[in-house]
Amino acid sequence: MPDDPLILLFVKAPLRGQVKSRLAAVLGQEAALELYRNFVLDMLASIEAGGLSFRICYYPPDSGEIVKNWLGSHLQYLPQEGNDLGERMERAFRRAFSDGAARAVLIGSDIPDLSPARFRDAAGQLDRTGAVIGPSKDGGYYLIGFRNDAFVPGIFQGMEWSTGTVFKKTLQIFEQERFEVTVLPPWQDVDTIDDLKDLIERSRDSAFSASRTMAYLAGIGTDLFFSEVRDANV
Repeated sequence: MPDDPLILLFVKAPLRGQVKSRLAAVLGQEAALELYRNFVLDMLASIEAGGLSFRICYYPPDSGEIVKNWLGSHLQYLPQEGNDLGERMERAFRRAFSDGAARAVLIGSDIPDLSPARFRDAAGQLDRTGAVIGPSKDGGYYLIGFRNDAFVPGIFQGMEWSTGTVFKKTLQIFEQERFEVTVLPPWQDVDTIDDLKDLIERSRDSAFSASRTMAYLAGIGTDLFFSEVRDANV
């Protein structure tokens, strides 16, 4: 339905050596790849549990068959196209709105424990304000969304991506445009081994303790965090 919010899930093709490089430096490329696969599957499960429509936006743009073979041909797909992350995000929103979506929320694929309630809350906030954003603890953001009639493409232009100032500068652009935005509570994405340990710790008493990600971590058995995973699954 056009009035339903559309979740835009940005994923990378599951190719060895091309995902979660900082985790791969510690865990090895095969473990990092399998961990990433579980991240995405857990996020899809949360989106579906929230009852929301979604579109898989994959990168690189020529990896469509790889991603479809991984996640299933029954889902809705769109290649990420553009010269940088900002242009790819802007184009994904423009396509969603040109296809008739009234509201769209874009998220990355490194926040596997994001709950169905957070997805619903983000989409619901767009009934009140034209935009919504969720800051991550590294200075970026894990989620951004717009109503069709309040899209601000300048948010994605001229930004220094993968730096600790992305969220701050994005808010400055909203302020300059005199644009009302809802700021969600922060969430921690998972890029480093410390992030992974934090994920394990905060999952001890949550529903995520029964996730694919946690089950995979429990099976790795590495001394880096085996005790944390074991305790979280007790």
